Amino acid sequence: MGPEHVAYGMRASYGLPYVTPDLVIAWERGLTAPSGPELTALSGVLWCSPAELIGKPRTLREHRLARGLAPEDVARAVGLELLAYLRMEEHDQWRGTERQSSALADLLDLSLPDFISVTGRDSKLAELLRGAMTTRWQAHVRQIGKMVPLDRRLLEDSLQELHEDYQAQMVATLNWGGGNSAVDANEAGRDFLDQIISRFWSMVERSTY
Repeated sequence: MGPEHVAYGMRASYGLPYVTPDLVIAWERGLTAPSGPELTALSGVLWCSPAELIGKPRTLREHRLARGLAPEDVARAVGLELLAYLRMEEHDQWRGTERQSSALADLLDLSLPDFISVTGRDSKLAELLRGAMTTRWQAHVRQIGKMVPLDRRLLEDSLQELHEDYQAQMVATLNWGGGNSAVDANEAGRDFLDQIISRFWSMVERSTY
């Protein structure tokens, strides 16, 4: 289907008279994003689910759309006023209670990494993990455990192995770096720490099996 066919389908079948081929092309190129109703109509025209169009959801809004839920559905299920929920979604800042957070995770079927990301805890978790890599990892177990509800032994094993990987990479870079070994080690360390969130979840997953 060309953009003109998609636009026509959205106008004729879903009552969106303003949708033009240029707007469809803008969506395809990522220049703008369709609204909730537009995404629903677009998925209908293309005979697919909203989740297939989104790819891997990242934000609270994208997780909701991927599940085909309206904002009022989520607000009612977690016990929030609709306007309060919409503000959280708009600013991508979840401020619900623990009970509401648990209800959100169940409703959207969020994995633990997705839940941490959607509730805006990625930055704090990354800060704690960086501290665990560059100092004594044991000193950070309690704080990280409060944020990430994992079995303590699993958490400790994951942090220890991740810390060993970090330290081994730093040592290896110093040994192989030649005249610029200190600079190379610093760059390698920054690269490792920049990816600390994804490395942590990969380590947790690997340690689970």
